[in-house]
Amino acid sequence: MKKAKIIATVNQKGGVGKTTTVVNLATACSALNKKKILVVDFDPQGNASTGLGLSQKDRNKSIYDVIVGRCDIKDAIHKTVIPNLFIIPATVDLSACEVELTNIENREFVLREKLQDVIHDFDAIFIDCPPSLGLLTINALAAVDSVLIPMQCEFFSLEGLSHLLNTLELVKDNLNKNLKISGIILTMYDKRNRLTDQVEKDVRDFLDTMVYNAVIPRNVRLSEAPSHGMPAIVYDSKCSGSVSYLKFSKEFLLKEGI
Repeated sequence: MKKAKIIATVNQKGGVGKTTTVVNLATACSALNKKKILVVDFDPQGNASTGLGLSQKDRNKSIYDVIVGRCDIKDAIHKTVIPNLFIIPATVDLSACEVELTNIENREFVLREKLQDVIHDFDAIFIDCPPSLGLLTINALAAVDSVLIPMQCEFFSLEGLSHLLNTLELVKDNLNKNLKISGIILTMYDKRNRLTDQVEKDVRDFLDTMVYNAVIPRNVRLSEAPSHGMPAIVYDSKCSGSVSYLKFSKEFLLKEGI
């Protein structure tokens, strides 16, 4: 029986486009490519849940309830307005998980164990991680097949990327020997800025084929879409951000074999 590919979107730096990437990539995979997709919102801020149209009152069963054993993972799966796209939402309660998991045996593998119950129900599972390398992110990294890294085109991102790659190696050595990097997607790309070009060149020179060809530009419509509870590619499919995410999604699906 086919198992879902599990992919985490990770970067310890905030504001680099992790959630925007998860929401739009998952939407493209489900709506345009007819894949059955599950998004796990694993960030206490719950932005992926908001971006897929779930209000706070719709999150009565969340990933926090699953992790602490209050409900079965299948009961926490919510439909979205996008055909074939489902989500396990997050609430601010999830921030307490870092503390609550501390004294649990095999605490790094709680999410992996929970996902086993739904791994045959979907073509892919995307995990939106918090902007840190704490216990929540470690749980995600221990559970996945691959990691997608959104990276903002600025100098400090290069330093952060080096730290993240070292962390991924440690996780691979100690917790998840099958972990691989799906690739790096460059976000907030501004072709008018010479620094953007230099950062892109440095990253491509250093990591070569690990960097996706598609780049995601700075785009107002990408920022507006979550306030309407919609992915950008639904909110405005013709804007430059949406066109870029659609291009990236095709590249991603081909590379991952989903």
